[in-house]
Amino acid sequence: MEKIKMSTPIVEMNGDEMTRILWKMIKKNLLEPYIELNTEYYDLGLEKRNETNDQITVDAANATKKYKVAVKCATITPNAARMKEYDLKEMWKSPNGTIRAILDGTVFRAPIVVKGIEPCVKNWKYPITIARHAYGDVYKASEMKIPGPGKVELVYTAEDGTQTKELVHNFAGEGIVQGMHNLNRSIESFARSCFNYALDSKQDIWFAAKDTISKKYDHTFKDIFQNIYDTEYNEKFKSADIEYFYTLIDDAVARVMKSEGGYIWACKNYDGDVMSDMISSAFGSLAMMTSVLVSPEGDYEYEAAHGTVQRHYYKHLKGEETSTNSVATIFAWTGALRKRGELDGNKELMEFADKLEKATIDTIESGSMTKDLALITTIPNATVLNSEDFIKTIAMRL
Repeated sequence: MEKIKMSTPIVEMNGDEMTRILWKMIKKNLLEPYIELNTEYYDLGLEKRNETNDQITVDAANATKKYKVAVKCATITPNAARMKEYDLKEMWKSPNGTIRAILDGTVFRAPIVVKGIEPCVKNWKYPITIARHAYGDVYKASEMKIPGPGKVELVYTAEDGTQTKELVHNFAGEGIVQGMHNLNRSIESFARSCFNYALDSKQDIWFAAKDTISKKYDHTFKDIFQNIYDTEYNEKFKSADIEYFYTLIDDAVARVMKSEGGYIWACKNYDGDVMSDMISSAFGSLAMMTSVLVSPEGDYEYEAAHGTVQRHYYKHLKGEETSTNSVATIFAWTGALRKRGELDGNKELMEFADKLEKATIDTIESGSMTKDLALITTIPNATVLNSEDFIKTIAMRL
């Protein structure tokens, strides 16, 4: 058969460890036989990031702004042990954090729903998408241990030298203090990304925070979301027959548990970090979770929601068999290919992405799966496949 052609490249970001092994298998067995892959390639493996002083991550993010669509393999964010293991010049920052900052994006994560992998919450019938703001709050906080009695204040010094002060606490003894911030510009980008994604996916969207307690910080988030919705998106949402509403985070948690799913839940940075893990675990596995970074300008970077599967990689290096779930990485590719096809008017590419996703889900629903899914499936007599055989079984069905 003639291979599907691509007129515009996808930015391809390779990664680390076991996911890098899966990346190669996926391209060889599921993509290259059918598509003349057109990618601008960046190796974000830790060795190459170290060699280029992490410039390659910046280059990959800027290429995403140029070509609008990227697909990324999982990457190592080094700690002290990794510094020694990889003989690093310095403890390089998370590539995801660097890319998010350059694209000013919002992360959308949603579970891949498969019959036989039943959610822990029995009434959940449809995926719940978490939209996580990816800037500031506790992730850029300043912290201090208070050694004894004294006064802690927030101090803002304007450019003209005038100061505004707010008492944090009069300490009578030892304690701790934390100062965190956010930017109106970043919150505005977050809101627009969320509203655009809701229109794109034709789903209702909730935004949840705690403005009753945080009357300035969280209330600013609430006000910015509402103002942008009222002035830019109200009519568009009515035309699409979808809804936006704000609710308190504790009310949202209660509603989520009683809902059927099928909507976007927008969260501040920390809330989104926690809730995306809760959603993924309740639906089955982080390896069954899609993740896409969306910028307000309409740039899309697709990736798996999990890490590099280090334990399996060390087994692989010893020549031992692994049964590593590649579904989220496959869906990162299908998401990017579908979006590329959509932007380029390439119907064949979009249809191929749909077929590959269906082949993947049908393989699991037929009872052939990796070990992590076999441990939680309700399908009787499931066949456990190793990493490569799982991908090859999908290829046969495809």
